[in-house]
Amino acid sequence: MARPAGSRGELTRERILDEAERIFAESDYSATRLEDVALAVDIRRASIIYYFPTKQQSYEAVQARAYSALVDYVGERVEQAPAYPERLFTLLDATLDFLVARPTLARIILRDSVSNYENEDVPVRYSGPMLELWERVVREGRAAGELVDAAPIHLVQLLGAGIMFFAATAGVVGSARRYDPVASDQRETYRALMHAAARSVLRSPEEPA
Repeated sequence: MARPAGSRGELTRERILDEAERIFAESDYSATRLEDVALAVDIRRASIIYYFPTKQQSYEAVQARAYSALVDYVGERVEQAPAYPERLFTLLDATLDFLVARPTLARIILRDSVSNYENEDVPVRYSGPMLELWERVVREGRAAGELVDAAPIHLVQLLGAGIMFFAATAGVVGSARRYDPVASDQRETYRALMHAAARSVLRSPEEPA
C-alpha cells in the first residue's frame, strides 16, 4: 500500500520513527510493541500499520534513518579535516557529539551488540557504512605510517566503544557515579581523555612504520 503523499503524511511518519527510536532504546526490541508507539504518538495502532506493517519494519526504518544521519554528520566533518592526526580526532569528536545529542542510537547499538543473529551480516545492514567510515580512516592512518599496526576493527573497537558507553550509560552507573554527557564541561573532559587514548595508538616520529 502506498504511503500518503504530502507533508502531513511524512510528518506523521517522522513522529512515529521518533517515538519508536526512543522506545526501542529504552525497552529493547523484544519488549517493544507497536501499541506502545501508537500510544506515544497519540494515534491508533492501525495508523502505524499503514506506515509500518510489522514491528521489524519499523525497527529497520529507525535504524536506517539514525545510521544515515550519523554517517552524514560524521563523514562530512571527517572530509573537512586536512590530514592525520586531525582526521582521527575529528572522527572521534564528531561521533561523540552526534551520539551525545542522540543517545537513543547509542543505546540501540549497545543492545544490538549483545543480541544473537543466525546471519552475522544482518546486524550490520544499516551500521555497515559507519563501520566502513571508521575503518577507512584507520586504514588511511596505517598507510601513512601514523597508526600502530593493528587490525582496523580492533582499533575501531578500542576507540569507539567508550564513546557509546559515555553517551548511553550515564543513568545506569549508580547515583555516586552519575554524570551528564550533555554538560559541556563533562563532555570536554571526556573528549580530552578520548584524545589521549587516541594518541596512544599513534606512532611516534622515531618509531619505524
